[in-house]
Amino acid sequence: MAIVAERAFTSRSTLQRIEAGDSVVSIGIYAGVLQALGLLDGLSHLADISNDRVGQALASADLPKRVHLKRRSTGASRNG
Repeated sequence: MAIVAERAFTSRSTLQRIEAGDSVVSIGIYAGVLQALGLLDGLSHLADISNDRVGQALASADLPKRVHLKRRSTGASRNG
């Protein structure tokens, strides 16, 4: 625990708070701990929409069913 805390530039008490699920600990501290444990690459998957089936379903449900395009009005005749 002391080695991880040192590598993450944090204290052992903060690591204990992380283990307890304390929501007050900043995401930067979590990232430092993940880096110290060699798990930082997994952090990028948290916000990856391809891993979020519920989010994709909600986003698709919000899409319009039909799209009506507005026609541009032409002020002058092409033949003139």
